[in-house]
Amino acid sequence: MLIETMLVTMLLGAGFEDVVSPSAKMERVATGYRFVEGPAWDGKDSLYFSDIPANRIIRLGPGDVTTVFRADSGQSNGLMFDARGRLVACEHRNRRISRTEPDGKIIAVADRIGGKRLNSPNDLVIDSAGGVYFTDPRYGSRDDLELNTEDVYYVTAAGELSRVSQQPTKPNGIALSPDGTVLYVADNEASNVLAYRVSAPGKIGRGRIVARLTGGPDGMCVDTAGRLYVTGPAGIWVFDPPGQRGASLLGILETPEHPANCTFGGPENDILYITARTSLYRIQLHAKGIQASATDGH
Repeated sequence: MLIETMLVTMLLGAGFEDVVSPSAKMERVATGYRFVEGPAWDGKDSLYFSDIPANRIIRLGPGDVTTVFRADSGQSNGLMFDARGRLVACEHRNRRISRTEPDGKIIAVADRIGGKRLNSPNDLVIDSAGGVYFTDPRYGSRDDLELNTEDVYYVTAAGELSRVSQQPTKPNGIALSPDGTVLYVADNEASNVLAYRVSAPGKIGRGRIVARLTGGPDGMCVDTAGRLYVTGPAGIWVFDPPGQRGASLLGILETPEHPANCTFGGPENDILYITARTSLYRIQLHAKGIQASATDGH
């Protein structure tokens, strides 16, 4: 059953009307979870998301029916479907990137660098080459850490893992521009978003700050116009495409609960799904998102 709440928006500049109608409603689609994260649209008819403490991945299918897709998720966080429709996951507890094969088998994509276990993969984005960029911070206990830094990594489709940035203090959300030439990373501790120029798959330059928030940014996504949707204090912070001077804040889509991540989905990729503490929310937008990995047909 959908529970509707009125959308409250903070209009801060020209262009926000291109993103959302003032009369749009925020819908609570599912609730009763412990801490939800990592929403991922499958490119067909379903939205998947993680309930981290409950150690499971939930599927929201047609008719808004929810079922458990994976009961032992390794406390998954960020999720995304690759071009072949396989679910790739950041496993917090298992400290690895995994992939679910069509037959249901789960394989490790990356779990160690230089013989040392990763910290706790948090979020990921898949590029057109089939490689995975992901963030590897550590929240909570640090007693079992084997690495002394919290970094950003890239693993190729062939499984070759490399560290691509040590710049963020606490890397969290991650996304690619529509053309794949810019990588965005949310630095949760510094309360900003960094942009890196991508010269080739897994090859990036030094990041520059393109957006700042009043509190720690978490997950994020990008629409076809290049606007950034960043989860932060009060809701989803929407920034125009970053230019030479950074990105301007267009407005904030306020959410009833503090959001952790967001993604586009729906038949037209114009529905923004938001994971926020105990609930999954959605809102119809004018803007459309990119789902290249899940829908490119390869």
